[in-house]
Amino acid sequence: QVQLVESGGGLVQAGGSLKLSCVASGRTFSMYAMGWFRQAPGKEREFVAAISWNGGSTAYADSVKGRFTISRNNAKSMTNLQMNSLTPEDTAVYYCGAERSPFGLGLDQAAFGSWGQGTQVTVSS
Repeated sequence: QVQLVESGGGLVQAGGSLKLSCVASGRTFSMYAMGWFRQAPGKEREFVAAISWNGGSTAYADSVKGRFTISRNNAKSMTNLQMNSLTPEDTAVYYCGAERSPFGLGLDQAAFGSWGQGTQVTVSS
């Protein structure tokens, strides 16, 4: 069973940047695709970004393309989400997710089965 712990959320003004981090433990991190999802008040959780098990491919929601960058550091069992040009619409609780099965590409949102506790991101206008 994998454990995921997010950090890096906070309050930022529109146009600012934040970097979220997620540290994993409990299984071999380098074998699993990782992703970031978010949930705004009153809305369903939505996909933000994902990175394949080997870091060779990434995927982004249209709403964050060109502004957010996902990366991973397998030596540190960590995945990061660099968020630039933030807008109030990015306000949400951000969750780190891990795929259930190894060697995935992170393209199937239904394949994610483990979640962190979330970190709050608030963007003021």
